[in-house]
Amino acid sequence: MPRMLLLRVVALFCLWGALGGAAAQVPVTPNPDHEALLASVDPRLAANKRLVYDFWREVFEAGHLDLADKYLAEGYIQHNPTVPTGRAGFVAFFGPFAKAKPIEPRVKAPLVQIVAEGDWVVLSFVQKRPDPKDATRSYTTTWFDMFRIENGQIAEHWDPAVKP
Repeated sequence: MPRMLLLRVVALFCLWGALGGAAAQVPVTPNPDHEALLASVDPRLAANKRLVYDFWREVFEAGHLDLADKYLAEGYIQHNPTVPTGRAGFVAFFGPFAKAKPIEPRVKAPLVQIVAEGDWVVLSFVQKRPDPKDATRSYTTTWFDMFRIENGQIAEHWDPAVKP
């Protein structure tokens, strides 16, 4: 079911782009209230959101690859075409440039929303990009990372990354 929803969203964005998009963009803005984003009346959804949020803070942003086994399943499946699959592949890929630093109490990236449905969690972020038509300007868009949780760990990951 979540895959069908994702396919519909992608199809709508493609249609939007084919039609030329909007005449004027409303900038994407981060949500400063992370605690509200983490909340859910369903304890399982709240736990899944917290798992992904803490992984992002501790492993991805703070570079504590030593904590990868706390968050990533050994057989972790990676759909980003530039990062190897498996927990060991993740650690090997990020190892050369991940420098451990103090863990912040909040995700530092400009977080827009955290959505959880069953075993799925999506983080969306503001992404600022240079305007290809005018190098003196920039625009914002949305980046997403989607995770599947299994047995209390992240089992699978998707994002819109492409090969360089």
